[in-house]
Amino acid sequence: MSPHRRTAWLVVGLLFWVALLNYLDRQVIFSFFPLLRRDLALTDPQLGLVSAGFLWVYGFTSPLAGYLADRLGYRRVVLFSLIIWSIVTLLTGLARNFTELVSARALMGISEAFYIPAALALISSYHSESTRAKAVGIHQSGIYLGIILGGIGGGWMGDHFGWRPAFYVLGAAGVAYGLFLWWTLPGAPTLEKTHIVKESFGASVATVIRQPGFGAVLFVFAATSLCNWLVNTWLPLFLYERFSLSLTAAGFDATFYVQGAGILGILLGGWAADALVPRQSRARIWIQSFGLFAAAPFLILCGLASTPIIASAALVIYGLGRGMYDSNIMPVLCRIVGEDQRATAYGILNCVGVLVGGVTAYGAGLMKSTIGLAGALQAAGAILLIAACVLLTMPKSKPEISLAQ
Repeated sequence: MSPHRRTAWLVVGLLFWVALLNYLDRQVIFSFFPLLRRDLALTDPQLGLVSAGFLWVYGFTSPLAGYLADRLGYRRVVLFSLIIWSIVTLLTGLARNFTELVSARALMGISEAFYIPAALALISSYHSESTRAKAVGIHQSGIYLGIILGGIGGGWMGDHFGWRPAFYVLGAAGVAYGLFLWWTLPGAPTLEKTHIVKESFGASVATVIRQPGFGAVLFVFAATSLCNWLVNTWLPLFLYERFSLSLTAAGFDATFYVQGAGILGILLGGWAADALVPRQSRARIWIQSFGLFAAAPFLILCGLASTPIIASAALVIYGLGRGMYDSNIMPVLCRIVGEDQRATAYGILNCVGVLVGGVTAYGAGLMKSTIGLAGALQAAGAILLIAACVLLTMPKSKPEISLAQ
């Protein structure tokens, strides 16, 4: 293996753990909802705002975060993001009321928004079409594992120690790993060495939005984000109330089956797309669409489930299909936008996706007393079916122009 390829996979390995912490830190709070409702006297709409406040700030920050990553360098933006959000995670454990809690989540949203666009652009700068989806898939599997650990570990911590210690431990771990990466994480092999002069923020965003196919990608990303954040935010409480589970059991069922199957789906989807795309340029789109067509009816079934077994089985298929979609998001973007605008493009996706997710998280809390969380899950599944159909309307993409070897 050449030195370049070794470095390419080293970057994936190092960022896997950052991705894990990124989602573990944001996900763990959802397993604490019953405790937060009791300890801080929160209402269901306020619980929805704890998630929505994070997502809205995260969303508004994301385009600028991606733009700055394209210009300042992916490595330094990744390190800045990790260390700052870890400090904020630690401070979250000190929150004494709703205002302090939602403020901490907003600060976490700002700092975490810088990570994903920079990390995926850094990985893509090292990997060409033959390995990009596999590399992105391995990185994204860290996200899925972080959600699993946040749900299961959060539920267990909540049952045994309360909710504050988890934030202290996670914050300290993130700061320590950030200092380790300061000495070990390489920068991008092309952009950060050539210092390419780029467009202004507004011009860069406009250029990305005008690219053929980007509108369809943006719509589908928003639809899947709606489903993801409904599941991530409210599924533990849905299972806790519907089936009278313990916090630990609800946290496990709400995360392990979806995210465990998602890891398999993301690796399978990445491997299949990398293998098929040399023979069929639309293979990535077809795999994404297939994944969503599989996921949608089973999300609806989860909302209708009358037993935990049926709900868990439905969540497995939903997670598998969603993973197949996720593995090819950045590789599809790489065929739509140039290498110097990939972080900006993903920042725009994140912006729209999490703003929609924030509205969904808050709206589900408001509608909990009317249509219920079960009705919200069924509606989300129907939207996912529409998104799968939209993917199939995307125009044929142009061949990628990449600086990575």
